[in-house]
Amino acid sequence: MTLSRKIAPALALAALITSQTAQAQQPTCVAAADLSDAAAYALPIAFDATQTACANRLPRDGFVATKGEAFIAKFRAGQDKAWPGAFRLIKTFMADDASEAERPGDEFKSMIAALPDEALRPFVDGIVGQLIAGEIKGDSCTKIERGLELISPLPTENVGGLVAFIAELSDLKNPAICASAPAVMAK
Repeated sequence: MTLSRKIAPALALAALITSQTAQAQQPTCVAAADLSDAAAYALPIAFDATQTACANRLPRDGFVATKGEAFIAKFRAGQDKAWPGAFRLIKTFMADDASEAERPGDEFKSMIAALPDEALRPFVDGIVGQLIAGEIKGDSCTKIERGLELISPLPTENVGGLVAFIAELSDLKNPAICASAPAVMAK
């Protein structure tokens, strides 16, 4: 089982990027902060996809049904703030794709790349939601719900940071995380 499937709701946008760059030979690295923003941005989309894909599989008294909307509302409120980092992540991979030899469909990619970020945003939301819903298997619904419940006490800014940290720790290659300057500890 891949890392993205283990934490599908938190790595939703990363899943989009992974599917778009699977053929890239040497993908460009992404900033941990942008991956963090992308995860925070995509969580509400992933939550909606989970509700759709798991509609008949989650208990009526479970976390998603009873506390899910209150939990995800904090992330929905932060999507505008997280969008620039998520968009930088997308642009990194679009630029990576553009640097490769021309392939069928490049005209579509060029058209998408030329759109202003706010025009691209609803398109990204729709694609990400469909990709996530398509990846959710029925037997994973309760696991996803458990994961959401486990991260629910965390402050919203920590959830995206946790996703980026897990990606760095697991040496995720697609997308690869750019090396960051070592932190200086105060004495």
